[in-house]
Amino acid sequence: MAERTSQVIGQSGAFLDALERASRAAALDRPVLVIGERGTGKELVAERLHRLSPRWDQPLVVMNCAALPETLIEAELFGHESGAFTGATKARVGRFEEADGGTLFLDELGTLSMGAQERLLRAVEYGEVTRIGASRPIRVDVRIVAATNEHLPDKVDRNEFRADLLDRLSFEVVTLPPLRARKSDILILADHFGRRMAAEMGWERWHGFSPAAQEALREYRWPGNVRELRNVVERAVYRWERDGPIEAIEFDPFQSPYRPGNSAAPQQQQPAPAMPRPPQPAPTSDGDEVAACDVGPSDFKSRVALFEKELLSRALAENRFNQRATADALGLSYDQLRHALRRHDLIGAVA
Repeated sequence: MAERTSQVIGQSGAFLDALERASRAAALDRPVLVIGERGTGKELVAERLHRLSPRWDQPLVVMNCAALPETLIEAELFGHESGAFTGATKARVGRFEEADGGTLFLDELGTLSMGAQERLLRAVEYGEVTRIGASRPIRVDVRIVAATNEHLPDKVDRNEFRADLLDRLSFEVVTLPPLRARKSDILILADHFGRRMAAEMGWERWHGFSPAAQEALREYRWPGNVRELRNVVERAVYRWERDGPIEAIEFDPFQSPYRPGNSAAPQQQQPAPAMPRPPQPAPTSDGDEVAACDVGPSDFKSRVALFEKELLSRALAENRFNQRATADALGLSYDQLRHALRRHDLIGAVA
């Protein structure tokens, strides 16, 4: 496995507790099961388990069980002899043999077929694997670290996962918290990914995120966790063309009035912000209001300008000062909105 440039970053209590559990288990030559939603960093924790173990200088071999068709999983895990099946023109070692002396990381463990689970149990239990088409087993010394985003005891209850294999692999279980449970880590991670992307793009200085952008990052639910956060931040950096803190955050890159399927299931449009009441006409000296037809051109222009400024201010507030969302709500392009904000000296309201 190639050396990673990714880092394990975070300071929230839930995250540090999970790392501490993984670090303590690393020194023991026992299986570890890593549980977590997609994007929570299960593979990074598996690497940490390997690097902190006595096997750190031996191979760390990764296999994504969901990335292969069921017919090939056993051949990938255990290898095969020449002629074992159609297309097997030469012998091949499996992942167990590649990881001999080191660690085998099985990602998406819950997708293994029952047949593959049975053979995996034998390999873990007895330290032996048999290549497909071979008659003699091969001794291997492999530590298993497995990961899944599923609750495996439920799969056992549904007869979709072997209870004896789960018992064998769950000597220690490390459950990673989702990003929404790590609120204090969100801006730390965003700053890390932002700085790295800014450096990649040759920025001379990193200005960070505006207060409104920081609030939006904190309040988002992050269903894709750290992986999604990285994408959102890097996209925001590369699209930002001004000097100063980043203000525009786009969480859904697929959001578009022209996306496929809109004709079959039209997207509900966001209601336009409530229109502020226009300024009331000033009373005359005798108490009567000035008739609209008596308003001079300069007074009309000033009232229109005031009305437009109030409309922009209210739309910004209702869209949490997200300029792209505000532009969509008002039916403007992003550039048109920016021009209007500058005209009314409202840029400071979203900085």
